[in-house]
Formats: sequence, structure tokens, C-alpha cells
Amino acid sequence: MSEINETLQPSTYASIMVTLNLGVDAADSVKLASSLASTFSSRLIGVAAEEVVMPYYGDGAITIDPAIIEQAKREVAEKLAKAETVFRRAAGTINDIDWRCAIGLPNPFALEQARAADLVVIGRQGPDDASHGRMAISPGDLVMGLGRPILVVPPRTEHLAGKRIVIAWKDTREARRAVWDALPLLKRAERVFVLAIGTDAAQQGAADVSDHLLRHGVPSRAILRSEPSGLVVDELIDFAEQEAADLIVSGAYGHSRVREWLFGGVTQDLLNSTPIPCLLSH
Repeated sequence: MSEINETLQPSTYASIMVTLNLGVDAADSVKLASSLASTFSSRLIGVAAEEVVMPYYGDGAITIDPAIIEQAKREVAEKLAKAETVFRRAAGTINDIDWRCAIGLPNPFALEQARAADLVVIGRQGPDDASHGRMAISPGDLVMGLGRPILVVPPRTEHLAGKRIVIAWKDTREARRAVWDALPLLKRAERVFVLAIGTDAAQQGAADVSDHLLRHGVPSRAILRSEPSGLVVDELIDFAEQEAADLIVSGAYGHSRVREWLFGGVTQDLLNSTPIPCLLSH
């Protein structure tokens, strides 16, 4: 039985996928993904896609001239080739790499290719961040359909040591999934904080999660913040910065995604503005 349990434990990430674009920060995410691939001896997969957009003439007509269509396809192919160059240069000396691209919609292509990965790395795309162009993939859309954890990387972040990690704990299926998905990183950490925030923090079972992680060999401690001074996400980020954490682990969209769009929520705030890498699972 012990042998079976050991094989079920996610002790590593065998394949790490990173999304590519031609934005100014594209190489940062690749460098971080590459450093993780080195740490876990993983295969590194780069993916990119862009659809062909036909000229629009204002009267509702879209060109169907074959020559113009072929030219548009060539232009997209050239941009994908540039993205591949960014990927291969930023990946550095990693030997086990794989490049995958397509002319088509970026989100469906990334979702399809994620079947070959344990973890997907994607650059943050908040309202104040640089544009990722037509290869952009929405992290919110991705995490909802992926069936894999995503690691959202802020601009100008090229490395993840994962020495001090904060788990944003809420007793939900999504948070449990995130803890399990983050276990390879948690096992390498020097200190892990299981942080429960809100008036019901004492009822969320953070101590149970901490004890469970200790049984996995993770140096963990439960922290309760029953009287937050502001928004939950602000309390979370303040605590992470106070503890010099370099990773946040959180469930994604424990509430309806539509509700978060309308009224705000921790997931959307993290996707838009997390200052340190954030691993999210749904």
C-alpha cells in the first residue's frame, strides 16, 4: 500500500508549459518556467497561436481574395516564428524542450496542448500591464477550463525560488486542489504559511491543512486573521510581502466567475495585480 500511495503523490512536475506572445515581458515568463524546469528536471513546452484576421472594409464586407488570405497567413506564421525565437532564447540551456504553435485561436490551442503538461506558466495581464497582442491568452479563461494549475507571473519576474510560500486558505474544493497541485513546490519550501482570512477564519480548518502538510514533510504553520483591516486580497498580499514570500497558492473562482466580474473577488484581483507569482487551481 505504501508503494501505491507514493506513486499517487505529485512529487514533481514532469512537464511545464509556458504560453508565448510578442509582448515586451514575454521572455520573463519563459525564463521563470525554464528555471522551474531545471529544478524539477522537467520537459519545457512553449505554445503560441494566433488567428488570421481578414481585412474589414467598413460596409460589413470581409475580403475573400485568396492572395490576401495567403498573405495574412504568412504574416501570422512569421509572428509565430518570432515567438519561437523568444522561447528558445529565453529557455537557455534546457535540452528537453518542445515548441508547439498553430494558426488559430490562442485559448483553445493552449487548452488542448495542456494535456501534455502538469503546470502552465502564463504572464500576468492586468489592466496596467503591457499588451500581449493577438497571441494573448486570458489567465481567467485558462484556469477555468484547463484541469491543470496555472502559475501567473508578474512582469520582470524571471525566477521562482519558492522558499517561502503563502497558501490562501478557504475550505473549498478549489483550495484543496491548489494545495495538492502545489505539493512539489511546497515540499521544497523552507517555510509555508496556511493563511485563513475573515471572520470565519477559525472555522476554515487551516490547522488541519498545516498538519496534513507536515505529514508530507512540509514545514507548515497555520495563521488566522479573523479581523482583516481591509479587503481579503490586500490582507493576503500584505502578509505575503511581510513574510518575504515568493509564491502565493490559491484556489481559483470559489465563487461564480460572473459574480467576481460584477462584484470583485480574490481570484480576479490576483490575476490582475499579484506582485509575486501565484499558483491557481480550479
